[in-house]
Amino acid sequence: MMLQNTSSSLIETLRHRRQRLASLINFPAILWSGSSNPRNFPANRFPFRASSNFLYFAGFPLPNAVIRLEAGKLELFMDDPQPGSALWHGEMPKREEIAQKIGADAARPMAELESWVENAATIAVQDAATWTQQSQLLNRWVLPQNPPQGIDLELTKAIASLRLVHDEEALVELRKAAAVSVEAHIAGMAATPNSRREAEVRAAMEGVIIAHNMTTAYNSIVTVHGEVLHNEQYHHSLQPGDLLLADVGAETTMGWAADITRTWPVSGKFSSTQRDIYHVVLAAHDACIAKIYPGVEYREIHLLAANAIAEGLADLGILQGNPQDLVEIDAHALFFPHGIGHLLGLDVHDMEDLGDLAGYEEGRKRSDRFGLGYLRLNRPLRPGMLVTIEPGFYQVPAILNDPQLRSKYQNVVNWERLSEFADVRGIRIEDDVLVTATGREVLTAALPNDANTIEDLVGG
Repeated sequence: MMLQNTSSSLIETLRHRRQRLASLINFPAILWSGSSNPRNFPANRFPFRASSNFLYFAGFPLPNAVIRLEAGKLELFMDDPQPGSALWHGEMPKREEIAQKIGADAARPMAELESWVENAATIAVQDAATWTQQSQLLNRWVLPQNPPQGIDLELTKAIASLRLVHDEEALVELRKAAAVSVEAHIAGMAATPNSRREAEVRAAMEGVIIAHNMTTAYNSIVTVHGEVLHNEQYHHSLQPGDLLLADVGAETTMGWAADITRTWPVSGKFSSTQRDIYHVVLAAHDACIAKIYPGVEYREIHLLAANAIAEGLADLGILQGNPQDLVEIDAHALFFPHGIGHLLGLDVHDMEDLGDLAGYEEGRKRSDRFGLGYLRLNRPLRPGMLVTIEPGFYQVPAILNDPQLRSKYQNVVNWERLSEFADVRGIRIEDDVLVTATGREVLTAALPNDANTIEDLVGG
């Protein structure tokens, strides 16, 4: 683990974050960074990714570290590297050096942590070794699958309220991730004509991210089977009539993520049916982004996308009826089953480890409607929030062949007309949108999404 040079602005930002936390809670908080897990034998480990709540206040991905926050002060608990570690990992920074770089008020070895946990709240970390330690030291079960209670719930709500709105230091990182992700998508389009399999396009895209000393923010989706929403298989061959859906985003060394999806024709030219559906999805995408302002309900953005897709599919003769009526009965969800997007920040689905505490305004619960159940964000937009806008069209066999759904929607779907669009398995168009004081800023706007420019970028 190596530390970048720390700017005074980062140290000041970290201090400001913990001071804001102190204004919301009157008890100490202890946050664990987590540890890396072995793949098969102990020395062969998965890449380490620090807990995002730890990262928000500590700034750096420090493995096997803990911070204690109280009254605006930060104490760092971690051990110095073992003497023999330099042989395998090179010279590593010591605890005091790290403490200085993050503006810590004190630095102590891990053995002293036990003396500082009284009356402290925490948030569960995902790896088992760490949540076991959390539970033992705090003398209560701290498990990621259990909803937080008591002061842990108070802490979770406080941190969620802070992380919902990004400060300038975070936005610098988020713009870096967005710019590299844009470059990766352009490389993927350029690589497509000379690629035989999905894996080759994936390699071109992730190669750009790695060359910028970043990682992917999530497992890349690069697939000709775009109807599989989170497809992580890359072995399919690329055929001239295929559409390639690429959902790929970078994560900076400080942990901040981007999330972009584009869909392009392998041949370099959309068929007439592919272009028709692409325009339906793009119209929904553009309408949603134009609607983003402070105070607007994100749920209304989702319903705007649903109406746009229902209207577009009705114009093409795939759906039959008034678009608003079609959305009321969730007919659009046959082809657009997921939500319009999610929060974006230190995680690609930011703070979803907290359940719906961050995504849903207090007092709101998930709908059981077919067309709303997967909505990940349901609260009014605020300046500084970063959200994704990602409408799509998918022909998912498990949905379209479901006997109950076919019976329910038999009078509103023209199945014969739909069969003419068999070369459209899945199309998604996704951008990262920052809510500003007066509207919105699309952080990924440098990546084109109109059909003609996409064709030019792919070539073929």
